[in-house]
Order: sequence, then structure tokens, then C-alpha cells
Amino acid sequence: MEKINICVQKVAGNEDIPLPQYMTKQAAGMDIFAAVVEEEIVLPGGRKKIPTGIAIALPEGFEAQIRPRSGLAIKDGITLLNSPGTIDADYRGEIALIVINHGEKPFIIRRGQRLAQMVIQKVYQAEWLENEELPSTPRGAGGFGHT
Repeated sequence: MEKINICVQKVAGNEDIPLPQYMTKQAAGMDIFAAVVEEEIVLPGGRKKIPTGIAIALPEGFEAQIRPRSGLAIKDGITLLNSPGTIDADYRGEIALIVINHGEKPFIIRRGQRLAQMVIQKVYQAEWLENEELPSTPRGAGGFGHT
């Protein structure tokens, strides 16, 4: 796999929070961790902004996608709003997670808990070429459920 170097900074007071890390050799996403000061409870149907204790400096032309962890989703009904969330290359603030509880029980978030995944992706900016007519395809303008 191709690798890139990304600068990361721990937000003051979060020196104990692990840096994002791949949990297996071929994992696409790095687990990221909760940097709550004390336990946070997310009630069923509730949502909370959870800090991660890190800020990053992505190279130009890259983004970090923040995604839910499938284990938390299936076991506890925990996912992320605005998913996948995008961290732009020019953002330098602390990364935070918008956690929502779709489960039936309150969910406790503890300091250092693996709470989401981060995937680094190459991005392209599009330039629009306005045309009177688009190239045809077998599908054409067929919409929802067409195929």
C-alpha cells in the first residue's frame, strides 16, 4: 500500500489519547479515540459532540473521511451523523465526532474508547464544462429504481 506522511498534533491535555491507528495490516481506516474528560452518556435518540484530542495537517489534495465503526453500530446502535464527515486539507482544528444513539439503551463513552474510523483519500476539484447536450448512455435520464 502507498503511504503518505501526515502531521498530527495532540490537543493540550490529551497526551494519553492514542494517535489514530490501523488495527490490521490491510485496514483502510484508522481507529480514532474519544478524548472526553469524563464519561459521556448518549441517551437513545440523543446525540453529542465528542472530542478526539487530535488535530491534523493533511497534504493539499487529500481529505480525511470520518466514518462509524461497524461493531458499535450493530451491537449498540451507535453511529455518526454527517457520515462520512470530511476533514479538509486546510482545517487545523481539533477533530470532533457527532455521535448518535439509535439503540435502545443509554451508551457510555469513555476516555480512550475507539469510537470512529478515519480514512485518508485523494480528492479532485471539478471544473464544470457547461454543454447544451450530454453524451448519451443506455440508461439515459432513467431515475430512481430505473435499473
